Amino acid sequence: MGVKGNEMIAYSGSVVLPGSASRGRLDAKVLDTGPDMSETVRLVLLVRRRREIPDSLVTGLDTITRDELAQLYGADPADISLTRSVMERLGVLVVSADAASRRLVVEASLATLTEVFSVQVTHFEAHDTFSETPVRYRGHDELHIPAELDGVVVSVLGLDNQPWAIRMFRVLDGQPRMLYTPRDLGKLYGFPSDADGTGQVLAIVVIAGGYRQQDIDAYFTQLGLPAPAITTVGIDGAENSPGAADQPPSPLDIEAVLDVQVAGALAPAAHIVVYFAPNTGTGLLNAMQAAVHATPAPTVISLSWGATEESESKQSINAMEEVFREAAALGITVCAASGDSGSDNGVHDGGSYVNYPASSPHVLAVGGTTLVGDPGTGIINSETTWNAGSGAATGGGVSNLFDLPRWQAQANVPNRLGKTRKGRGVPDVAANADSNTGYQITINGNTLSVGGTSPATPLWAALICRLAQKVGRPFGLLQPLIYHNYAPGKATVGFRDIVVGDNGSYAAVPGWDPNTGLGSPDGAALLDALRQSTDPGHMH
Repeated sequence: MGVKGNEMIAYSGSVVLPGSASRGRLDAKVLDTGPDMSETVRLVLLVRRRREIPDSLVTGLDTITRDELAQLYGADPADISLTRSVMERLGVLVVSADAASRRLVVEASLATLTEVFSVQVTHFEAHDTFSETPVRYRGHDELHIPAELDGVVVSVLGLDNQPWAIRMFRVLDGQPRMLYTPRDLGKLYGFPSDADGTGQVLAIVVIAGGYRQQDIDAYFTQLGLPAPAITTVGIDGAENSPGAADQPPSPLDIEAVLDVQVAGALAPAAHIVVYFAPNTGTGLLNAMQAAVHATPAPTVISLSWGATEESESKQSINAMEEVFREAAALGITVCAASGDSGSDNGVHDGGSYVNYPASSPHVLAVGGTTLVGDPGTGIINSETTWNAGSGAATGGGVSNLFDLPRWQAQANVPNRLGKTRKGRGVPDVAANADSNTGYQITINGNTLSVGGTSPATPLWAALICRLAQKVGRPFGLLQPLIYHNYAPGKATVGFRDIVVGDNGSYAAVPGWDPNTGLGSPDGAALLDALRQSTDPGHMH
């Protein structure tokens, strides 16, 4: 039995939901004052699929529509109905339900939810490393679900609202050695000059913050380009909300601005859709689901954020993985930044760690280089692994969560550090990421030189839009296509192999390595390679 106010709630027993405990942050302080139990809290309940999405649909060239996804691999309406009736009986309001994304959004007071899910909630305070502000948040131990929903409800998300993602950009304080516009980088990397992203949708998921249209207009006027078509979508109360123009820009604003300006400059005719989300696991999941299930479906989704794999709960990562699988089945490519803190990913315990979601086998992981070239001639003088010292270096390594994917089997991915098993190697690809050879952006009327794997990610997203335009189709999961003709120790067609430098634990070598993956793009050669590998009958 549970209690709701003075009213008794009849339970038919409950069972543990495995992997549902939130991961504690090392820097968090437990507060003496508990959370406000009268607060209305909104949760996302994910129910099982009626059948699993086949791997061939995730890794192959075939795609399905959102309607087909709902009918074949969405939730069984009976599971949605059962979950709804159980929640309502227990005094929880069902706000919405969607079979395609398998989700029910529910809300009730925190007191009611802790009773319904038989869970202890703790109040914490920690530093939000993205916004650079202290925040208070909830954490909890393992959840329990009503026994009649055992096996039906696979995730209950939102009770834990700790800040999760860290930023993946660095602003240079001083004069850069080189300062490139995104168009300069497009020339150096050989982006197809007769493509501009026409007919493509480029989605960007950003964490809160915002941009000013006057900065966008000024930037594109300076580049001699029309401002791109931009649509903004607010998720869970976040919206395009930049700080005061007469103050130094916040990290949140810099991220939003650089994503839009880099993507828009390199795919100027693409429709850019920016999803603003709060910095919580559930907020980011909700934004990803909104982007993946949008109509029309995006060609590519750019994610310039992440966190060490070990920092998020198992159920949250499982939920995000299912969204990434859906994206691949729908023909959507997801790109994510591999991180800016070298092989230890800022953990500093002597181990090696990689960023999630870049470590997902369903995501194209983007690493970083230091690029010196002449945009006027298109000649690259040197390109090396980005490692500026003092912990500023491209992320990369071997996943502790995900096993070695089949398409990466020939890539000489090393064993996990100190272990005998191999894992998913990170990253897959790379691009300029050194703020000393930085990306020029405009914010609050000022020019900044920005680096990091954060701007490298929308660069790759824009390239994918241009490639999809030329090939005449989206790619979905890109890795089976780009690793298809991989030969150990040799440059891969479509890539500039980066063979100089290291990111701490790992040194660059010929072929794939845990610094820059296959390398930086050679756009024209990559276009030819993708035309061949997407030719009907070539890969099935």
